[in-house]
Amino acid sequence: MANKIKLFKIIRKRGISTYTTVDTLENLIQYHSYTLETGKSYEDEKGNSKIKSPSQIKSITSLVSNINKAVNNSAANGYSSTSYSIGEVTDEDIKNYLEK
Repeated sequence: MANKIKLFKIIRKRGISTYTTVDTLENLIQYHSYTLETGKSYEDEKGNSKIKSPSQIKSITSLVSNINKAVNNSAANGYSSTSYSIGEVTDEDIKNYLEK
C-alpha cells in the first residue's frame, strides 16, 4: 500500500475574491516563504509581530498564523486587506492534486 500524502488547504481572501491552495505542508511553506521572509524583515518596527522563519514552522496552524502576521507587517499601514485561513480538504481537492 502506498504512503498516504497529508494535504492541507489554505484559503486566501482579499476583498470579494477567494483563492485556495492545496498541497503538502512542506510545499505550502516553500510557496509562502517569500511572504514570510518579507514580513520577518519588518518585525523590528514598532507595533509589528514576530514571524517564525520558514524552517521553524512545523504545523499548518503555525504557517497560517505567521502568514497573516507577515502580510500585516509588510502592509503600508500595518493592516493588509488579505487574510489567510485553513480550509477542509475535499475529495475533489485530492483528485485535482493527484492529477497535477
